[in-house]
Order: sequence, then C-alpha cells, then structure tokens
Amino acid sequence: MPESPLESLNTAPAERAAELLAACNAAPRFAAEVLAGRPYPSGPALVARAEEVSRSLSWDEVATALAAHPRIGDRVEGSSAEAAASRREQSAMGTADDGLRTAMLEGNRAYQERFGTVFLIRAAGRSAEEMLAELQRRLGNSPEEERAEVVEQLAQITGLRVTGVIGG
Repeated sequence: MPESPLESLNTAPAERAAELLAACNAAPRFAAEVLAGRPYPSGPALVARAEEVSRSLSWDEVATALAAHPRIGDRVEGSSAEAAASRREQSAMGTADDGLRTAMLEGNRAYQERFGTVFLIRAAGRSAEEMLAELQRRLGNSPEEERAEVVEQLAQITGLRVTGVIGG
C-alpha cells in the first residue's frame, strides 16, 4: 500500500520536507521547528504544531513570511507552490467586480502606508466583500492590535496550507 502524504512527510529527507513546509510559511525557522516534531501521529497533530510555531514567530520572522504573500486583489504570477496556493486562496477576488477590486487595491495601499506591511487575511472561505470589510475594519487597529491579527491570520493560512500538503 502506498504511503499517505503524512507518512511521506514524516519519512522524507529533511531537505525535501523543509521545501514542502517552506511553501506553507516562509519564516526562516518555521520548517525546522515543525520538522523537529516528526513523526506526527496524525494530520491534525501536524497542523496544530504548524499553527503553534507560526504563532510563536518573532515579528521579524513574520515580516519575512509576509514578504512571500501577494497583496489581496493582485494578480498572482509564477509557478511556485506559494503562488499556486495564493491563487487558490484568493479565488474569490477573481470574480470581484471592478469597483470592489479597486476598493481593495486602495485599501491595500492605505494599509501598507499605515502598518508598513502587506494586508494578510485568510482568504480561503471568504468572499471578496468580507475581505474588504475586514481590511477596512483592521485599518482602525493600533499597530499592536494589528500585529496580533496578522500573526493569527498567518497561523490560519499556514494551517490550511499544511493541510493541503498532507491531502487533508
């Protein structure tokens, strides 16, 4: 019987497993910390650890991970695993009308000016209208509040991507 994706990740050479995990979260120590917990007894255990590591990252590490994320509403280019995941996750923006897309791009600019980073949101399962409403709400956050929201969104995105890696 062939190995499950979780078994493959548990037994893959560290370099290969790290590549798979780095596509889920580009923070420098993320993959190494998740790999240190192998073997994982279940997919949910692996996802929980990935989210836990994501939530423990320093702000500098979060900023590195953010650099790999395109802005919501931008057309995602490239063939990397990160680009493919972003296209899937942001599929709701593909059907957004021009007015909503323009509002999102303007909101992204305002967010970047206010907080100095790309607006990060778990796009999977959200409509374009929901994402815009969240962007507008979060523009009112203090920098500390927003950093906490960004870390949580990164953890959720990472969890979803790890779930995808193991076929969940």
